[in-house]
Amino acid sequence: MVKNFLLKLVCIFLFIPFAEAQQSNLSTQSGKAAELYQKAQKYIVARDFDKALDALQEATKKDPNFGEAYIKMAGLHKMTGNQSAAFAAYKKGLALIPFNPALATEYYNFADMALSTSDYALGKKYYELFIQTNSKNTKALKYAQQQLKNIDFALEALKRPVAFKPVRMQAPLNQFQLQYFPALTAAKTHLVFTARTSDSPHADENLYVSVFQNNSWLEPVSIASSINSEFNEGTASISGDGKTIVFSSCNRPNSLGDCDLYISTRNGNTWSKPVNLGRQVNSAAWDSQPCLSADGRTLYFSSDRGQGSKGREDIWVSKQQEDGTWSVPENLGEPINTAGSETAPFLHASGSTLYFSSNGHTGMGGADIFKTTLADSAWTQPENLGYPLNTASNEASFFITPDNSKGYYSRLELEQSKKTASLFEFEVPAAWKSKETSTYTQGRVFDAKTKKPLGAQVQLYDLNSNAKVQQVLSDKENGTYTVVLNEGRQYGLFISTSNYLPKSISFDYTTKKDFNPVTLDIYLDPIAKGASAVLNNLFFSTGKYQLEPKSKTELNKIIDFLTANNQVKIEIAGHTDDVGNDTDNQVLSDKRARSVYDYLVKQGVKKERISAVGYGETKPLHPNTSEENRQQNRRIELRVL
Repeated sequence: MVKNFLLKLVCIFLFIPFAEAQQSNLSTQSGKAAELYQKAQKYIVARDFDKALDALQEATKKDPNFGEAYIKMAGLHKMTGNQSAAFAAYKKGLALIPFNPALATEYYNFADMALSTSDYALGKKYYELFIQTNSKNTKALKYAQQQLKNIDFALEALKRPVAFKPVRMQAPLNQFQLQYFPALTAAKTHLVFTARTSDSPHADENLYVSVFQNNSWLEPVSIASSINSEFNEGTASISGDGKTIVFSSCNRPNSLGDCDLYISTRNGNTWSKPVNLGRQVNSAAWDSQPCLSADGRTLYFSSDRGQGSKGREDIWVSKQQEDGTWSVPENLGEPINTAGSETAPFLHASGSTLYFSSNGHTGMGGADIFKTTLADSAWTQPENLGYPLNTASNEASFFITPDNSKGYYSRLELEQSKKTASLFEFEVPAAWKSKETSTYTQGRVFDAKTKKPLGAQVQLYDLNSNAKVQQVLSDKENGTYTVVLNEGRQYGLFISTSNYLPKSISFDYTTKKDFNPVTLDIYLDPIAKGASAVLNNLFFSTGKYQLEPKSKTELNKIIDFLTANNQVKIEIAGHTDDVGNDTDNQVLSDKRARSVYDYLVKQGVKKERISAVGYGETKPLHPNTSEENRQQNRRIELRVL
């Protein structure tokens, strides 16, 4: 209440100076109109705004060309929230009065209002008039100059609309008055969004989830009683596997600031009690609009914290450490953050493209959606996604699926003086697609002996860079996991847990192949004498025994296993297919096994813990009757002694 009252006082004093400057030189020739104008001024000082408006309306009846009266009415309408009446009064009044530097504030306000209605020509006219007044308000001048750039951009964008055809999502979705910030899991099976039953500031915000079954979305339900509460649960982001959610919530008993970020994880069908991310991430200010990377280990969010900021709201990033804690957030800086507001970050599942909302970059006039791509570990200059997604209104709430096919967003609309926000789906225009397209592999992890589900660490490495790009945990209750894969990459997937032999799987998407989702169940063998695992991410050229550089990840994983299990001794076994003569194959398998042995010893593994044996073509996994079978027979195995 106090804040609103102060805002009203500010608005009053914004238009009083012009009135005082003009009282002795009003444009009207009607004494009665001038008298009513002075009476309205007294009502304003007494804060009786209704009587002030009545007096001004009577004044314009006495003199329909009384420009100052219309401008005074415009200021009152603007202050009381009647934007359409304010716009009409400003338009009428300013057109009646010749250019006057004393009207600087009115030119400025009306230009803003014209731009908000997408009347770019009118906005341009009055921003230019404001600049001609040589106002000493340097901040306002800078803003007006930027808005002129926005108008020029918008006029060009209107000539080149993007092929964007959003479709309102059908029932049972969109059953609330307001629903916004949609987010999907990697498999596109779960849609999470925030909803409110009304636009009242007291309406409770909650998180809802809808499941995609039989080619349609099911009735949305509360995401969990452990998450939704009497407090607001705002914008949320869910990890690709659907097991981690971060959301914003305001004014909880354990809040550190206006709004904080909270995290919850799912085991089976149960979501944990949300935990405040703490002072390491949250500040005493507003921290909101989170976005998780596909593996849930990198967090982008918007904040208006002061220290380290570039503008009003900036985008920040924090990363989960190996011990589970989160790093101190870093400001993304230029070229993303500006002196304006950057909010609503969305990181594509590929991790290669970031989308966000900004009013600090050149756009259509309000806050627009932009995209930036990762190139050489740096974000490129943001690109405006153009009209008609972006308009003079503020846009946010944007999501694109991993395969770059579908997009989702919400838009705030005014229907008969009632604010509504609906969820929309659209085909993604080529220019908006992420730099990289993604698919996913998912399945379950089991004990190979008991067939019971296992909770295991699932790590994805880019083999060419030896960089860990994702890390998730399989669900300890049902063994499920999901990992996102990018087109054009070669990956090693490593699955491990205590007391079991690790497994490795290879994915090569460097050439154009089938890029459909992969379902892959993993069976881990308990560590025991005779247990073995194929090392699928060791690579040799045909007929050669020298290890290729991209084998380094697998080799280091062997060292990790031996370090964690310091009593285990292993055999490195080399195998070939039946192509070529037996002797050559035997020699080749020996040398390949020895190459692995030599690397391990060089890295500090004791010789007495490992041996290297070549078996040639004598122990095939499958009959050598096809190229696929032969490929699987050419292998290096780790066997427990």
